[in-house]
Amino acid sequence: MPLIDETARGVFVISVTPFLPGGGVDFDSLDRVTDFYLERGATGLTILGMMGEAPKLTQGEAREISARVIARAGACPVVVGVSAPGLAAVAELSAAVMDLGAAGVMIAPPSSLRTDAQIHGYFTQAVGAAGAGVPVVLQDYPLATGVQIDAAVIGRIVEDLPQIVMLKHEDWPGLAKITALRRAEAAGRRRISILCGNGGLFLPEEMARGADGAMTGFAYPEMLAEVVARAAAGEMDRAQDIFDAYLPLVRYEQQQGAGLAVRKYVLARRGAIAHASLRSPGAPLPPEAVAEVERLIARQERRLKELG
Repeated sequence: MPLIDETARGVFVISVTPFLPGGGVDFDSLDRVTDFYLERGATGLTILGMMGEAPKLTQGEAREISARVIARAGACPVVVGVSAPGLAAVAELSAAVMDLGAAGVMIAPPSSLRTDAQIHGYFTQAVGAAGAGVPVVLQDYPLATGVQIDAAVIGRIVEDLPQIVMLKHEDWPGLAKITALRRAEAAGRRRISILCGNGGLFLPEEMARGADGAMTGFAYPEMLAEVVARAAAGEMDRAQDIFDAYLPLVRYEQQQGAGLAVRKYVLARRGAIAHASLRSPGAPLPPEAVAEVERLIARQERRLKELG
């Protein structure tokens, strides 16, 4: 499988990890949801991310899931999240998934980092732990990690660590950061791929600012794929119209603490996974939330028909 590099673009869908009602990994649904993402326009997959419930998995499960998805995805590049409190775990999982055929690994900073020097030093060590020649995605998600990384600091990390080829941009608000990074590249700094997260909530604006696509999850990945494709082709009005049809559900799915349950409910409803189960700790949607989601889906379907 080819490795990712700074030219990567499109939609790398953050995959859910399907579970059985008893808490075991549902490998049949893992195959099904992998096919579902690829059939609906994903150009890559990212597994074992925060919305993949990676912290709830054992190292053995993480390796088994990686092997299954990488084999199922075929030529489609698969990025594997390897973030962990200690770098020994990062090194172990990175080596395992790269041997399995992963296209690269994603690393988020630990919440203990406070200064620019600590952030730079951590990624220097983390890239070393990932292994020589392994492409690394820097996950910048301060709302979850509590670590604020200024665009200038990202720039220094990119210049000093050539293995970092992609930024998973999830700062919020973060549009100005994309602009700053692209301006620095225009002035001569090494280019990296920028794929954006946050459930696609700001995807049209991020594409207009110079992002290369999305690395996020949503129960309708075809929306992400079409918005990115239309925006890349310069069809911003059409991209915005498509995005707007899905926006109420995108917004609803972004509720902290409830969004994954929403996503899994809709994916199960669409037949992509057999069960909407979250591994404990985690709760399914209550009946009131299910009714709200169903109402949003019905409205979404009407708007899509109107768009034609």
